Amino acid sequence: MRPTFRLLLSHPAHFIALGFGAGLAPRAPGTFGTLAAWLLFPLLRTPISDFVFLALLTSFFVAGILAADRTGRALGVPDHGAIVWDEIVAFWLVLFFAPTGFTWQAIAFVLFRFFDIVKPQPIRWADRHVGGGFGVMLDDLIAAGYAILALAVLKRFLG
Repeated sequence: MRPTFRLLLSHPAHFIALGFGAGLAPRAPGTFGTLAAWLLFPLLRTPISDFVFLALLTSFFVAGILAADRTGRALGVPDHGAIVWDEIVAFWLVLFFAPTGFTWQAIAFVLFRFFDIVKPQPIRWADRHVGGGFGVMLDDLIAAGYAILALAVLKRFLG
């Protein structure tokens, strides 16, 4: 089933799982979801402490498990490409750990998309063997871990 604007608005879980509509992009919805996360990050991050931000991300991750599961069942595909909340939450985590500045955020974007698309182990294992909404969220969380590690290495060598 191809997701529609009507599905997006039919239930709050779908609105969240489809990334407020970013997942309806006809091509590369994961990239559009990641771009939405990047655009929303300054609004979410600025007024709150690190602890509150990480607690918020944790609650978004848990909500994502429920939303992705419900939307995956509605679409008939548990990890449908239009479900982009997993990219959004994971990229917010990457941006949290990224060095400040537009260039570092752009590098973070490229790294996260690279690891999310290529899926080195154990991302590929999680993508294939962990089901339901948790599986949808988990592989992007691991991709975020790879991106954060790569950013730390680049920061160490590039300054």
